[in-house]
Amino acid sequence: MNELLDMLSDLHEDVDFESCDTLIDDGILDSFDIVTLITQIKDEFDVTIPADEIVPENFNSAEAIWNLIRRLDEE
Repeated sequence: MNELLDMLSDLHEDVDFESCDTLIDDGILDSFDIVTLITQIKDEFDVTIPADEIVPENFNSAEAIWNLIRRLDEE
């Protein structure tokens, strides 16, 4: 999880990613951020995020993203 928090902080250092749960809803993460994050997740965790998983619910918080990574890693 710390690696993910570091990735998110690199995108927006002024956001408290540990408590924010409206990253998509509030426009904190935009489409470019999501593409960047997906690429970094692939590189760091060797997890490919399929297009059907790229939905707001999976990216609204660091916890949601982490749960997505863990779930996809188990498949």
